[in-house]
Amino acid sequence: MLSKPFSAATLALAASSLVSAQTFSECNPTKKTCPPNPALGSKVDCDFTKGDCGFFGKAVGTDIKHNGNGAEFSISQDSDAPTIRGNKYIFFGRVDVEAQAAPGRGIVTSVVLLSDDLDEIDWEWLGGDAGHVQTNYFSKGDTSVYDRSASHPVAAATTQFHKYSIEWTSSAIVWSIDGQPVRTLASDAAKGGAAFPQTPMQVKLGTWVAGRKDAPEGTVTWAGGRADYSQSPFVGYYKSISIVDYAGKDKPANGGIKEYVYGDQSGSKQSIKIVPGNSDDAVKDRTSSKDGKDDDDDKFSNTKSVEMPPPGRASTTSNEPSASLPAATSAAATSAATPASTPAASNKADTAVAGLPSTSSPRPAPLSTLAASASGTASRVPALSDRLPTSAATSSTNPATLPGSAAAPRHAASLSAALIAFAALLL
Repeated sequence: MLSKPFSAATLALAASSLVSAQTFSECNPTKKTCPPNPALGSKVDCDFTKGDCGFFGKAVGTDIKHNGNGAEFSISQDSDAPTIRGNKYIFFGRVDVEAQAAPGRGIVTSVVLLSDDLDEIDWEWLGGDAGHVQTNYFSKGDTSVYDRSASHPVAAATTQFHKYSIEWTSSAIVWSIDGQPVRTLASDAAKGGAAFPQTPMQVKLGTWVAGRKDAPEGTVTWAGGRADYSQSPFVGYYKSISIVDYAGKDKPANGGIKEYVYGDQSGSKQSIKIVPGNSDDAVKDRTSSKDGKDDDDDKFSNTKSVEMPPPGRASTTSNEPSASLPAATSAAATSAATPASTPAASNKADTAVAGLPSTSSPRPAPLSTLAASASGTASRVPALSDRLPTSAATSSTNPATLPGSAAAPRHAASLSAALIAFAALLL
């Protein structure tokens, strides 16, 4: 990864316009030819109690301390958004993170898997709700509807460590807490697989302020209110992470993979070419093949980090079959209790595991709906991925889970300094 910070020109472009339903990606392979994605091709384990992990780079401006709790992500003001990002991609795989979310109303902690064409898989914690964690996914940056998020019970998320896992294969995504599956999304449940995340992804970890003074009301409502800095610092911890690349298959790869190349602009898993070789060479190729333009690695160094808001994008179209409960329905959904009238069948499900209630919590679109580049290419600012939620509908049986009213995309957010920094973060 390069150590030079992103340029002022990049920031200016990010701030130049606020475009609704657009996402921020310096090079989206579904729109043009882009550099290959360096492949992890095997497994990496990071113990953050021992210090920085070489697999991750810090966004410019990020200051992370390490102690017995791991990597400390601290927030004391609106502009804080410590973030780190892996320097290689996985093409299906597994991610296990030991984390303790940052407390505080308006504070969000995130684990995000994000691809260049804006497929995304997330964990998100709201600091004001220590009893729940949210899961979400997006396909190709689609923000036409905001109903892909779900909320799951977890004990003392802001004061205790838990292991949060994502296993992502060609057929399903399984989110687990401490080894217990809490949600499964079958590929077929996402528009027959068309809206299923399926392209190589990077892993991003970070915290950000959704309850900023200049944040849209929908975002603030989703986050539980404005941040109260009289209670700061708000500190979250990542103790360890394990990342396994399946290299296009449904089991761990054993190395020998250099990179992943988009063969066309379809954004389908079938279009991804797996190139054999040394993945370290791919990283060198990516950073040395720049043609005078900022590469996404420019925003990261091994010592600093950039401010960035939410992860996540918002969803697929409304005709996507899903067994997950729609907004304003019962909070106790299980795969075995899906009403017969629900369009999704049990074998085509986006469900919580039986016995583990999961509240449907459609979160407004990603904060990534930001800028357009000077060339006219729509850019997206991914939330750690990016989540500037709109006001989400509240479950009738658990109004405390997701306060808010009817969902309405919060695309009218003002572009603060923090958002500008964030825009540069996920190029």
